[in-house]
Amino acid sequence: MSSIKVPPLGESIVEATVSRWLKKEGDAVVSGDTLVELETDKITVEVPATTPGVLTKRLKNEGDVVAVGADLCEIAEGSSAATPGAAAQPAAPPSPPAPSVTVPSPQPAAAPSSVDATPGPSAPAVQPAKVSPAADRLATEAGIDLSTVSGTGRGGVVSKPDVMEAIAAPKAPAPAPVAAPVAAAASAPARPAIASGTRETREKMTTRRKRIAENLLLSQHATAHLTTFNEIDMTAVSALRERLKERVEKEQGVKLSFMPLFAKAACLALKAYPAVNAQIDGDSIVYKHYVNLGIAVATEGGLVVPSVKDADQKSVVEVGRDIAALAKKARDGKLTMDDLTGGTFTITNGGVFGSLVSTPIINYPQVGILGLHKIQDRPVAMNGKVEIRPMMYIALSYDHRMIDGQQAVLFLVRVKELMEDPAAMLVL
Repeated sequence: MSSIKVPPLGESIVEATVSRWLKKEGDAVVSGDTLVELETDKITVEVPATTPGVLTKRLKNEGDVVAVGADLCEIAEGSSAATPGAAAQPAAPPSPPAPSVTVPSPQPAAAPSSVDATPGPSAPAVQPAKVSPAADRLATEAGIDLSTVSGTGRGGVVSKPDVMEAIAAPKAPAPAPVAAPVAAAASAPARPAIASGTRETREKMTTRRKRIAENLLLSQHATAHLTTFNEIDMTAVSALRERLKERVEKEQGVKLSFMPLFAKAACLALKAYPAVNAQIDGDSIVYKHYVNLGIAVATEGGLVVPSVKDADQKSVVEVGRDIAALAKKARDGKLTMDDLTGGTFTITNGGVFGSLVSTPIINYPQVGILGLHKIQDRPVAMNGKVEIRPMMYIALSYDHRMIDGQQAVLFLVRVKELMEDPAAMLVL
């Protein structure tokens, strides 16, 4: 008998939440099979079986908070070899032995008609594939049968994009009007509680949400938080993007969005004002002579901030490629600890959700965060005339202990100048 423990989860992470069990008690497992998924404040960790055998007991339930090193389950080593034998025996003595052995054999016998090569004892009809928590939630809401969804994730895991494809597929056939009520019925269970008089529900915070809350409060309490604003005329950079986006996507395979252009401008501004890229350590100031640029990404589990390493050494296209890859990993729940650590400065874009102006919270222990917002046509005075221009408010929240107001304002002015004359970024 061997026990499976909570593995090391990364620097400073001491606990996680049991997100989803992928194996049931009595399931045969082989070395490397994912048994359970743990959710930390940063990433989802898959815990594999280290030896072949049978999972005899799950020691933790979904939703339990577990510490590093805690026992998760027990595996009877070598029992998997005996299990296939048990499947062969019931065919000979169907009556005398205990019914608990003879009953399962007819069920797997019926299953091979639809799944030929699947061995009976592993109960494939119950667990056809591994499923990520995000995919499971989406499938439940949309009424999708996960046994019909093919997994394209690592090791055949059914991911959220797989479920989204499955949701989109049924819209083409004629029975679509029938499918719609089914989906509505699947999403309806929350309503009866309201009808019966229940006006509130309570659920336990996930580990990630708790850590997000703690980190935001820490940032507010541990820093002298202040925000300054400016606005950018996006005419020139919009024209540049329109002119180049098709060519860049065709030749480089990268969609040219505004974010990598802002990233480049921010890196150049950080070079001019290094205090915005520094960090306070006790009574010392640590100046970073590199930029690991954090990009805030909204996911179903909460906001995460993976970082583009050495962004200041990369071209706009390279940064765009890295941002797209990190965003996809974040939404698929595949970020690593390396992706989420080491950031020196952060950009967050509330404009994608329609935010016109906001005061972003510093990603502590960093000392600055740049907030981008919605591009909106507004009347502005240009050379004595009023013109309609695409304008964007930008905000810099900064730690006033480290950054003086003058430096903060000049940093934003530098970003503004570079975005309003993007050709200047090519020669700096």
